[in-house]
Amino acid sequence: MYEKKILGLDDAKRVAAAAEAEARRNNWNVVIAIVDDGGHLMYLQREKVQLGSVEVAITKAKVALMFRRPTRIWEEMVAAGRYGYLAMPGMLPLEGGVPLVFGDEIVGAIGVSGVKSSEDGQIAAAGAAAL
Repeated sequence: MYEKKILGLDDAKRVAAAAEAEARRNNWNVVIAIVDDGGHLMYLQREKVQLGSVEVAITKAKVALMFRRPTRIWEEMVAAGRYGYLAMPGMLPLEGGVPLVFGDEIVGAIGVSGVKSSEDGQIAAAGAAAL
């Protein structure tokens, strides 16, 4: 039998608060989405951001979780001409999704959308670091 770490709501809120602090420091309005280890939305916050960024943030989080790596990797691959990655299931090759790791386990992911993808990634990384 394995033991499994589970992301709690307080953990998700701590990650989101750290991401929000990074966004506020830079005067960036974004959507912040936190998913659990099954890809289910646990926490979402949005203020003064276009509606389309809601689904983008959730999808970035899910892609980071499903492939166990930051979505920046996929953006770089596509930018380098590896267009086959666009056909992968659920793929959204834009920076801004980061797995949430506790110890050596991925317990969820954060997705951010609303500004340039590199800025979304900066915010998501700040959130992930709070875990």
